[in-house]
Amino acid sequence: MTASQSHALPESKPTLLIVDDDALIADTLGFALGDDFTVYTCESRSHAVELLRQLPQAPQLALVDLGLPPTPHAPDEGFRLIADLLAHSRSMQIFVLSGQNEAAHARHARALGAVEFISKPCEPALLRRSLLRALDVRQAELQRQQVQPEGLMGDSPAIRKLRDQIAQFAQSPFPVLIEGESGSGKELVAQSLHRLSQRNDKPFLALNCAAIAPTLVEPTLFGYVKGAFTGADSNKSGYFEDAGEGTLFLDEIGELPLEMQAKLLRVLENGEYQRVGETLRRVSRARVVAATNRDLRQEIRRGAFRADLYHRLSVLTLSVPALRELGRDKLALLEHFRAVYASQSGAQPFELDAAAERRWIAYPFPGNVRELRNIVIRLTTKHPGQKLGIEELEPEFDLEAQLAAPGGDGQANRAATALETLGRTHGFSLDQALKAWERAYVDAALKLTHGNVSQAAKLLGINRTTLYSRMHSDAGEPQGDSPATPPPRADK
Repeated sequence: MTASQSHALPESKPTLLIVDDDALIADTLGFALGDDFTVYTCESRSHAVELLRQLPQAPQLALVDLGLPPTPHAPDEGFRLIADLLAHSRSMQIFVLSGQNEAAHARHARALGAVEFISKPCEPALLRRSLLRALDVRQAELQRQQVQPEGLMGDSPAIRKLRDQIAQFAQSPFPVLIEGESGSGKELVAQSLHRLSQRNDKPFLALNCAAIAPTLVEPTLFGYVKGAFTGADSNKSGYFEDAGEGTLFLDEIGELPLEMQAKLLRVLENGEYQRVGETLRRVSRARVVAATNRDLRQEIRRGAFRADLYHRLSVLTLSVPALRELGRDKLALLEHFRAVYASQSGAQPFELDAAAERRWIAYPFPGNVRELRNIVIRLTTKHPGQKLGIEELEPEFDLEAQLAAPGGDGQANRAATALETLGRTHGFSLDQALKAWERAYVDAALKLTHGNVSQAAKLLGINRTTLYSRMHSDAGEPQGDSPATPPPRADK
């Protein structure tokens, strides 16, 4: 885990994280791209996450391999890394550079939030152009948001209900808990709460609890005094103090360490806190808005989240709907992003024919708005000014994720995808498809329960011995692109 030290790079250069377990590839790419980027290299997912927590700011770009230890011949660890990077920084532009170039892997990586999938080997010049283009797009996005902040788009019942709730809760002084899947727009909801409140002329500060080392959470939130710990060379205020009477948005609140949850609860109850190393009691008047993509009730049952903090945070709760629930709002988002990125690139916007438009509405977008936006960017780049049919559209979709999509329209999605799959696939095997999805659900359950077989069996609605049997029967089969699975652990 190193920063590229062979180049004396000024801070003005964009930052790039390269994650590849092949040191030769990582070093070669770091050297080839070092003239344009400040490069950090890591050899594994765990090392990349550790580095991110040490850096003062997340890299703007990432170039990651899918085949990482401890499973270098499967894509699971790479998929998990994409989710980790975006949990740390939603604005990070992630490119997958991998020899595991099956089309299904590429689609799933993009659905998770990767900007693009590039097969190995690849010329450094092509990588450089792709990375710089993504950086330009992101910079234009940030400039546009500063001039004209985006509101909640769409007119579906779910969005209208969410808007009404935001307007209802905005003036309240009480905390708000925002629940929703990754990529669904929780921070946008938090910003809307602040903008519609009487605090809108006060600061809006956001802290991603997943993006900071546990030891740094307390001084970051509450500040510290000179000499409180090694490196504390002066007094420094924290987020609660800097927010003043504004809004403090705590994203990924489920990642907050347990010892810090007690201190946050104290602030919520009476406003009191102390800087690290100080005995003086201070009082915060900031309104706290928290967000999570986890089921905090389940985290409470696991002992990973305090019940009293949950009840304090969830006095007012907003649920951000997943994109699959929004029907024709997907077209409104398409029109918005299509106009934005066509304007940025100086190209004519693409169009969808009637069949492709129906397909767009039917697709569940498992990566939510983030996935939709990235698809629009790719289509704008590949097909400027063209009218696209299903043939051009479908390669952008993660069909395997669609088959498993929950929600009211899941059955229709599955039926439509089954028709299309059978119509274009030779040698289809129903047994293999069913086994693959059984394995995917087993992996997902084990991931959610951190390898606890008893809890995973409960999630799946089967008994533990049945789950053990199915796990062992799959042990010798290739894993394909099933979700990453932590090793099963002994039940306590």
